[in-house]
Amino acid sequence: MKKRYAICGVSGRALGMFAKPIATTYSQTCEVVGLLDRDPKRFELYQTRFPEDSSVKTYGELEFDRMVAETRPDVIIVAGRDDSHAKYIIAALERDLDVITEKPMVTTGEDCRKVLDAEQSSKGRVTVTFNYRYSPIHTKIKEMIKEGKIGRVTSVDLNWYLDTHHGSSYFKRWNRLRELSGGLSIHKSTHHFDLVNWWIDQKPVEVFAYGALNYYGPDGELNPKKEDGRHCETCSYTEDCSYYSRWNSRREQIQVPDDHLGSLSGEGNKYPYTGYRPDQCIFDSEINIEDTYAATVKYNEGALLSYSVNFSLPYEGYRLAINGTRGRLETIEYHAKGRIPFPTPIQTIDYFPLFGSKETIHVVHREGGHGGGDPLLLEDLFLGEDQRRPYKILSGALDGAFSVATGEAVWKSVKEHRPITIDEVLKQKKYLSSGEVS
Repeated sequence: MKKRYAICGVSGRALGMFAKPIATTYSQTCEVVGLLDRDPKRFELYQTRFPEDSSVKTYGELEFDRMVAETRPDVIIVAGRDDSHAKYIIAALERDLDVITEKPMVTTGEDCRKVLDAEQSSKGRVTVTFNYRYSPIHTKIKEMIKEGKIGRVTSVDLNWYLDTHHGSSYFKRWNRLRELSGGLSIHKSTHHFDLVNWWIDQKPVEVFAYGALNYYGPDGELNPKKEDGRHCETCSYTEDCSYYSRWNSRREQIQVPDDHLGSLSGEGNKYPYTGYRPDQCIFDSEINIEDTYAATVKYNEGALLSYSVNFSLPYEGYRLAINGTRGRLETIEYHAKGRIPFPTPIQTIDYFPLFGSKETIHVVHREGGHGGGDPLLLEDLFLGEDQRRPYKILSGALDGAFSVATGEAVWKSVKEHRPITIDEVLKQKKYLSSGEVS
């Protein structure tokens, strides 16, 4: 018998990350039985992409109970706008259903508590799709730390860079509003905080941070004109906009597709959603999130994280160093190689023992999104977690909560100019002492 999945939030990620694999690679054991969304046009797009599933039942955003009663799903996939995650995760848990949710799990510490409480009272369990964990480079780092190659972890330096194409894309979409996304310290940095939590197997306890809106919004230095309500496709100032002209030629309307939306054109319809366009002006005054952060995070076993992220740089990638009582790991990754204007080396890991010779580890790379991580994550989601690994890799609700709480602590520290504890954000110490970061 096939496992039955219902999708809440028929987003681009829902289509590409979940619906497509279910309809193709895992069609022998899995099936989509229900779709829930506020916008009927998203159902049309789904049916265009997967005509063999045109009979899948569809439901409005307030029809969760009816969907569950009529389609009898085994698992709820939550992949809509970030601020919608909590209500569907909790509703599923209240009905003892398992949940697969896009990251961030939710957008606030308050919603983290609600999800954790709901899971404690439920037979269902939450899985958060932190696909960065599955990149071969990242799993190798996990293995080296677990093997004791660098001893007890003392500090981590992580600097993340998004280029002017990917970084600006968040400011064209709903992500630019904190009430919808939680801000980029949650929406994007949740990836990064989870990676560090998982690598070092420690829990964050306190955060101090600075942040600012340096590039986007009406005061951005490269804003060609202070005027709200523009869209890239119809804007009169695109030739004076460095962000637009860098990634779009005069001959072609769109030269480089959006990282997250990809080609969602359906049947010749560039913007296939009701009342929503992903080409809003990155200089609008409604933008209320930051594009630059620098933070220090303290962990429960003494490790310190020095973290920064910047959403408008000439190239994309990260620089990582992990220090321990017996040595140090270093690696540099360049993402989106087709957009980097200079040659980039294949990523390796440099290992420096405290006393001894440096080693360079060449990791076998894999095909697939997120550094080859997506196909491995999908195997665990739809076939069951590979039990041969010497560590747990699928993320649960507590992992999702720690990453969100760290992100919320970052922007609260920025706002309030003081250290913020994770306990302040989660407001229940039992979650700091229960379980482990998986």
